[in-house]
Amino acid sequence: MTARLADIAAQAGVSEATVSRVLNGKAGVSAATRESVLAALDLLGYERPVRLRQRSAGLVGLITPELENPIFPAFAQVIGQALTRQGFTPVLATQTPGGSSEDELVEMLVERGVAGILFVSGLHADSTADTDRYARLQGQGVPFVLINGFSERIDAPFVSLDDRGAMRLAVTHLASLGHRRIGLAVGQRRFVPVLRKIEGFTAAMRDVLGVPADEAAGLVQHSLFTLEGGQAAAGALISAGCTAVVCASDMMALGAVRAARQQGLAVPEQVSVVGFDDSALIPFTDPPLTTIRQPVAAMGQAAVNALLEEIGGTPAPHSEFVFLPELVVRGSTAACAVPAAPLASP
Repeated sequence: MTARLADIAAQAGVSEATVSRVLNGKAGVSAATRESVLAALDLLGYERPVRLRQRSAGLVGLITPELENPIFPAFAQVIGQALTRQGFTPVLATQTPGGSSEDELVEMLVERGVAGILFVSGLHADSTADTDRYARLQGQGVPFVLINGFSERIDAPFVSLDDRGAMRLAVTHLASLGHRRIGLAVGQRRFVPVLRKIEGFTAAMRDVLGVPADEAAGLVQHSLFTLEGGQAAAGALISAGCTAVVCASDMMALGAVRAARQQGLAVPEQVSVVGFDDSALIPFTDPPLTTIRQPVAAMGQAAVNALLEEIGGTPAPHSEFVFLPELVVRGSTAACAVPAAPLASP
């Protein structure tokens, strides 16, 4: 692809003349400006001139549970670009049903001499999983960073979204629209992000709407993080009289929209739906989905920075870096059309 100077200049916030000097290896450009121009090349999908390509500083593994949920390719893209800009070569390893397990993928990456590994929503997020596998990885001298799913039993840097705060944003938004019977559709209880979402949901229902914790807990349905899982969970909540459903992923939210329509209800006129993640195509759904946005770019960059510090011998604090979510209001939520009624467990 031929690079257009105007596009690169606009992306980097510099003049076309500066871009030309960088691409031609001319003097008179600061290191920071040069990096901005090269980053703009990467972001726009242009290949760097051969003389400007960095020699690989090594391989870095990125393990994701799957790629069907759009949030995982989004993390992979951000992390891959950030690693490439630092001279590392990202190696994407994805678990698939009937395919390699996380442990097998880790073994494969270690055998290939990776400089470090990034885990996105891996076994570390499963509160029932054995964490000794991460201690063994440390014993092999392989630095790693974990995204979404904090565990005090693992001595490593974590990057997480504030799941509790995300639920408060969703409940507060729906309550402001007059909804009182709000349901939560989430994945299996054993996952740390799910546990935190439930905690945030029940606390918000108590603080915002005065709903006791035991009644709020009765408005939680567990299923799979898929369209079909969201459809099943939301279908049960809607049948139990919920006028709004908060979902733990955008895929689940699309299933919730389908569930409402199968019951002859319109979204958002009769049922409001809130998603989670804000994947790339969500603004174009029917209706455009109100959702909780994960700051994927910031989280991915923070994870890469922490890993590079580990690789460089100056370890990042072995604690949790928590990022704030953002409520993005679109067309799947509206004022409640049903008069408020006393809450009772479904």
